[in-house]
Amino acid sequence: MTPEWRPVRPTPEFFDDLDAQLGDDRGDHGEPSRHDFVTVELPDIMEKFATRWDDLPPFIAGRLDYRIMIEAGQQVPVYAVEAQLSPQGIIELVRLDLQLTWPHDPDDSDGEAEDE
Repeated sequence: MTPEWRPVRPTPEFFDDLDAQLGDDRGDHGEPSRHDFVTVELPDIMEKFATRWDDLPPFIAGRLDYRIMIEAGQQVPVYAVEAQLSPQGIIELVRLDLQLTWPHDPDDSDGEAEDE
């Protein structure tokens, strides 16, 4: 059985969040540019919302028209995307939160793993 597919569109607020977190150029510590995120991560995010809406957890109790997806990214360690289902049945991506640094081993003071 094929899951139901719903149309998805990012909102201006989603792009405002993206612009606030990523720049035009790649960062000094390997952070992707906005263009990198839009071309690599965003298509996957949109496809997952389009096909997995009913499986995603609501982030407002009792409001099944608001869902959240937290995933590991290809270019960022983790992202969280909040979305709402419009009255027209379109999923609107409304908020984006990026984790831009990779977690470090707390036992490693210089951030690199030791050889065993």
